[in-house]
Amino acid sequence: MKLRLLASLCAFVSASAALLAAGNHSKGPEPAQVSQGAEISLADYLVTGKTTIFDFSSDYCGPCRGYTQPLAQLHAKRADLAVVRVDINRPNVRGIDWKSPVAREFQLESIPHFKVYGPDGKLLAEDGADSYAARMMVDHWIQALGQ
Repeated sequence: MKLRLLASLCAFVSASAALLAAGNHSKGPEPAQVSQGAEISLADYLVTGKTTIFDFSSDYCGPCRGYTQPLAQLHAKRADLAVVRVDINRPNVRGIDWKSPVAREFQLESIPHFKVYGPDGKLLAEDGADSYAARMMVDHWIQALGQ
């Protein structure tokens, strides 16, 4: 009986720690840079209480590089927004790495590709084959900085 109770308590503590770690990142001074082509759980990188923008990109993508500085400014100037750059390229792969695990995981067909999550962790908008809803959101926020 005591052994079963102890096992249940250990399982509860372990599960609670995992839940607290997920989405409990704080916003640093610079956008977070994650993945390097590996599969990821976006929930692990949500910033608590902030709208989190996931920018799937590659250093080999010209339009992606065009967003680097504006997204860094958005991250720095908007306290309510956090940017997380998801590098789709595996180390030592030249060119856009469409075969990387993260590119396959999210079925990426074009980049830059954005996913925007609200402060509550719910998906607000994402880019897809027929929609650039998240990119339009991001572009609007970037343009508003210049005004």
